[in-house]
Amino acid sequence: MSVREEFDAWAADGRDKGMEERHWHTAKHVLARMPVEDGDRVLDLGTGSGYALRALADSTGMARGYGLDGAPEMTHNAREYALDASPAADLGFVVGDFGHLPFDDDSLDHAFTMEAFYYSADPIETLREVARVLRPGGTFHCAVNYYEENVHSHDWQEHISVDMTRWDASEYRDAFREAGLHVAEQDNVADTEIDIPPAGEFPTENWDSREAMVERYREFGTLLTVGVVP
Repeated sequence: MSVREEFDAWAADGRDKGMEERHWHTAKHVLARMPVEDGDRVLDLGTGSGYALRALADSTGMARGYGLDGAPEMTHNAREYALDASPAADLGFVVGDFGHLPFDDDSLDHAFTMEAFYYSADPIETLREVARVLRPGGTFHCAVNYYEENVHSHDWQEHISVDMTRWDASEYRDAFREAGLHVAEQDNVADTEIDIPPAGEFPTENWDSREAMVERYREFGTLLTVGVVP
């Protein structure tokens, strides 16, 4: 199954809103770190329901937000959600390929992606495209929960038909640099909102031990790598 088919089905089932709720726990902290200024243009790769752009439109002076997704149903839903929210900034949503971004060179100020980068068919090509469309000094905030150090994510591939790239933190840094991006920051953003029961309630349906659950959400959380265009 293609990325388009997989996530069109998710959007049709309303699972885009479920992703928004889960991702928001750490995405909001990543978005708060982005140096978005008045008049900036921001790209959201794998926009899903478009929640990141709606949040930036409400909290910054961003002039224009572009949400790109490989699934037409996702972009359709994102447009509807944006209309309902009446965000301050001008938001547009487009179906596109991560490896061929439909933007001119040096035309955007910042880019963001949450839990979508690893679906790229060619991650290095995607990074080169991001570096191409960002202006000098522009930033790329790339956030993933599916990565090598997070051993609790390793079985995710078994539950989805789309191929996923599982890099470790050093591979992300190396790939950013290979694509021409300086690595300005890399760390783990903890999910402090997931409720973790007391030890006496384990094992649960999903967790054998409280220690494993704490490790997954409080220690590993979301891996954030920030690249800057020279």
